[in-house]
Amino acid sequence: MSPPCPATLADTVREFTPNWFTVTMGTGALALALNQLPFAHPALHGLGRSLWAANIVLFATFTLLYALRWICFFEGARRIVHHPVMSMFFGAVPMGLATIVNGFLAFGSDWMSADTAVAIARTLWWGDAALSVLCSVLVPYWMFTRQAHSLEKMTAVWLLPIVASEVAAASAGLLVPHLPPAEAFPVLMLGYVLWACSVPLALSILVVLVLRLILHKLPDRDMGPSAWLALGPIGTGALALLLLGEDARPVLAARGLAGVGDVAFGVGVIGATMLWGYGAWWLTVAGLKTVRYLREGMAFNLGWWGFTFPLAVYALATLALARITQFALFDVAGTVLVAGLAGFWAVVATRTAQGAADRRLFFAPCLHAPAQRVQLQADAV
Repeated sequence: MSPPCPATLADTVREFTPNWFTVTMGTGALALALNQLPFAHPALHGLGRSLWAANIVLFATFTLLYALRWICFFEGARRIVHHPVMSMFFGAVPMGLATIVNGFLAFGSDWMSADTAVAIARTLWWGDAALSVLCSVLVPYWMFTRQAHSLEKMTAVWLLPIVASEVAAASAGLLVPHLPPAEAFPVLMLGYVLWACSVPLALSILVVLVLRLILHKLPDRDMGPSAWLALGPIGTGALALLLLGEDARPVLAARGLAGVGDVAFGVGVIGATMLWGYGAWWLTVAGLKTVRYLREGMAFNLGWWGFTFPLAVYALATLALARITQFALFDVAGTVLVAGLAGFWAVVATRTAQGAADRRLFFAPCLHAPAQRVQLQADAV
């Protein structure tokens, strides 16, 4: 039986969990996707800028609430380390921040000088990269040492702390062209390192996920939106390869490595195209699974934000492929994907606003799981 909805601000803070940062992931990614559509229009740019500005407010609010939880309710907040699902959402924090970093490059010059926008993006990117690496190491370590997992209970949520690093890699690809040569080279190389810290591991998790689905069938309806999370590492991995490959040509040529830069660009185009094809399979399967879940009566929860960010990064990778290859298929597919993303966002954002208003979405599972309390007591002994 679920506890009653939080009645006071203190109750809300106590029940606040990091999965709220998926709201900033989806909102920020939609803002960036609208700005990348092939038919550039001032209204779309303005809408994207407004969403990005709102996203900054959301991220700041969520950061404050979650910080207050750790300060005011430390014993309850620390239980998340033992929770096998909620702890995965630590990865949502740097991924939400990455959309703000990228937004400064896309929209910042509308409100401030371009140099100021780049300076802010550069500073935030270093923090985002560090936080992404921290999540990608600590959360799996907790999985190895403190949490109870099984193949039957596995879902694509396992990807969240891992994917954060490649999201930071894609942000590096956007940042490099705005940096002086002395800074561009290390950021480019670190972008590739971040990609390598994430994509191979994420793809290996997808292999295990296929095995889990074959042996144990679909997860419960509450985890239905997690079917879309597989698009996250595929789409972001493809996008990062493309952006870093474009950057590599001028940056490496300036260091006498023009041939290496050409190879990096080619690997980016071919690698991203192959990942796009792999993502098309997962997108189709996710759609089929979602139809089944909806027929069974899938109740709304914050997990529905899983419909947005993975689709957004896949759409951004599609549009980047269209820009580089001039292949009309990618233009059409990217436009359709962004339209679908906007529809998903409108539904999920509306339902989230309603749930936030009546506070029923503020619920920390780690506070209401007896098994977790037993584990903490055992650790204390």
